[in-house]
Amino acid sequence: MTLNATERHRTGEEFAHNLALTGLAPHDVAADLAFTPERLRRTLDLDPASDPVDVWQLRDYLQQAVLDAGGTPVPYTVLTRHSRIKARVWFRLREAPRHDFTAP
Repeated sequence: MTLNATERHRTGEEFAHNLALTGLAPHDVAADLAFTPERLRRTLDLDPASDPVDVWQLRDYLQQAVLDAGGTPVPYTVLTRHSRIKARVWFRLREAPRHDFTAP
């Protein structure tokens, strides 16, 4: 699944909104996902060099983190359930970890 510039921009905005809704700092997200800060930045920005598997894992992580924080996630308009079916044909998607909001 390749995103065009418009889809990358829109998904990047959705990532940014959902990241804000989690209340987490980028370093928390990177640690939970075992990403370097640079890898997280590339994935959040949907850099064309970013790994599509990372993009889906970040999407799922942010979605769950917003819910776990008691919020309502901004819906994804490109990375939809239907798109996931297509992505599974091409990529070996990874399950996203969950952030422990109870840890100090």
